[in-house]
Amino acid sequence: MSARAAVATIWDRPRLGITVGSVVLIFLAAIEALAVTTVMPVVSADLNGEALYAAAFSGTLATSVVGMVAAGTWSDRAGPRAPLYTAVLLFAAGLLVSGLAPDMRVFLFGRLVQGLGAGGQTVALYVVVARVYPAQLHGRIFAAYAAAWVVPSIVGPFLAGVVTELLHWRWTFLGVAVLTAGAFALVAQRLRAVPLDRHAASRDPAAEGPPSSGGEPNGATSQVAARLLLACVVAACAVLVGFTADLDPNLGVPLAAVGIAVTGVAILPLLPPRSLRAAPGLPSVVLTRGLVAGAFFAAEAFIPKLLMQEHGFSPSTAGLALTLAALGWSSASAVQGRYGDRLGSTRIVAITVTLMMTALLMVLAVVLLRPGAWMVVLGWGLAGAGIGLLYPRLTVLTLAYSSERDEGFNSAALSISDATGSALAVAVAGLGFIALPLLGSGYTTVYLLAVLLALLTLVPGLRMGDGPR
Repeated sequence: MSARAAVATIWDRPRLGITVGSVVLIFLAAIEALAVTTVMPVVSADLNGEALYAAAFSGTLATSVVGMVAAGTWSDRAGPRAPLYTAVLLFAAGLLVSGLAPDMRVFLFGRLVQGLGAGGQTVALYVVVARVYPAQLHGRIFAAYAAAWVVPSIVGPFLAGVVTELLHWRWTFLGVAVLTAGAFALVAQRLRAVPLDRHAASRDPAAEGPPSSGGEPNGATSQVAARLLLACVVAACAVLVGFTADLDPNLGVPLAAVGIAVTGVAILPLLPPRSLRAAPGLPSVVLTRGLVAGAFFAAEAFIPKLLMQEHGFSPSTAGLALTLAALGWSSASAVQGRYGDRLGSTRIVAITVTLMMTALLMVLAVVLLRPGAWMVVLGWGLAGAGIGLLYPRLTVLTLAYSSERDEGFNSAALSISDATGSALAVAVAGLGFIALPLLGSGYTTVYLLAVLLALLTLVPGLRMGDGPR
């Protein structure tokens, strides 16, 4: 056998079906995420739910936190098979509920269920990677997952717009649900005979001892239950903040403030110590993720709405802004992968904030001065490039600051910060859009909030460092 033939790949026969099936699931999740952003202005208008526009995004992000924590805990205790199956079924069920919803509240319920599935699916797939693929293939399978976002980023927003124009917005949910069922059938069939416990094929069987009994000390069980409860509190508060836009401002604004405060307290045990104080090193990495995600996604949620409702864009044309942002994200991620260590964290943060500020100011110029609306499309490509440069750097730094003992906790903390920061920022943007319009426009409030969050990113971003020396 030649040396070339002996080299393991993610496309080897024992792993081929799992690779294909999991990449398809990631692909469909990407299609759905981009499609929802494109069609939400049409959905909220059709279902008379303008006040709850932002809740359709923030609610899904919030419940994904519960899905992440639950799937991670379940996978550690019983392997990732059942958590993955459950998460995919929840994801598909949420799509069906939203696609068939008669009103906005039923639609939002579907989005909450979908968030549980989406968060759990991501974590369960990562555990599948750890159990099935040898360590030297982890980089390649995660690169395949990243590539699964590229095609959706090119065609997803435009395709969602075309489906909405030619058929109906409901098919952007129902169609993905049907395709997800097909991908799930493939994954379930291929995983049936694959060992997914802690002694999976990715490890050397000769080096393993006898299987664990699976029991856990009472203290560990209590800790797991506490983490899940806290995740539920965080999600519930973030959902509450999203729904305050549908209340009288005199009640909604103080209620949102209480929800944000409770979230800040509940999330503390789920993050590294002193994260909300921007302590140097890992705490600042985790906080940076939440702030930059909040700035980007709060602004992006309103880009198609601005283009369609204020400037007469069709859904397919408005989706071009999201396409450019996604292409900028993937291109900048490739640059970071090659030159990230040479650039260093401080320079990457400075470039990211500069690009995002430029994009946000271009959007604000369109809102306030009403020049050509294509400035929004081009500007949002710059925002995508900015966050695409920083995101993978944060993942790299999280692993660099972690040991084998805490890499799971720290990786989960990064995702929790991302989802919670995004959920709260989108929810507050939605409340501001309805209740606190500035200079006669709710869009001004949304993009000034994004500017503030982008600037705040500099505080922890410049304290992250470049990892342990």
